[in-house]
Amino acid sequence: MTSNHAAESPPHGRSGEEVANRFREDILAGVFAPGTRITQIDLAERYDSTRAPVREAIRILGAEGLVSSVANTGAWIASLGLHECHELYRLREQLEPMLIGDSARGLSPADHERLAGLAEEMAATADTERFLALDREFHFLAYSRADTIMLADQVRGLWNRTQHYRRAFVSVVRTQGDPSADYDHALIARALARGDAEEASAVLRLHIRRTRIRLADHPEIFE
Repeated sequence: MTSNHAAESPPHGRSGEEVANRFREDILAGVFAPGTRITQIDLAERYDSTRAPVREAIRILGAEGLVSSVANTGAWIASLGLHECHELYRLREQLEPMLIGDSARGLSPADHERLAGLAEEMAATADTERFLALDREFHFLAYSRADTIMLADQVRGLWNRTQHYRRAFVSVVRTQGDPSADYDHALIARALARGDAEEASAVLRLHIRRTRIRLADHPEIFE
């Protein structure tokens, strides 16, 4: 006799959340470009799943702003225009300084050591994907000690929605040899190590604002 648990388990052992996690990872890694049309059949094959978990995954990522769906038409990887990206960066300017300010007092000596190391590693790499991974780790470690229920999730969602455009922007500025982001990261790490939450928040706000302003100089990123 088949148990109720087995009967309720999705085929191939994939839940909608599991498929969503893998799909999200691929979107953030640049496997799917913005505007790419996606089908349930293709995703089910890619993630060794059936269509029901895929539908749930599309719903989950749609709620996160990573997938756009139109009833009876289809689904696409969400894309942003310059104005939309500009708005999301304005939100980051407001939210992330609050988050790092709340987190600063809870960071441990080991956290400070890791942040300093990440800043050095970012400055030393010319590889865009390596930089993006280190950059994400740096920022979310700096935010990780904040006692927050919703703010961190909001910030993570903003990062995820702008990931493709940040990748393209980083590729351009790293090629040009612009060290401003490296200076910012070092200043943030040092301010946090001193326990100066106000300074860390101020540098972070300018760090995000500079990117927002400079994105307007590269409209080709949004084409």
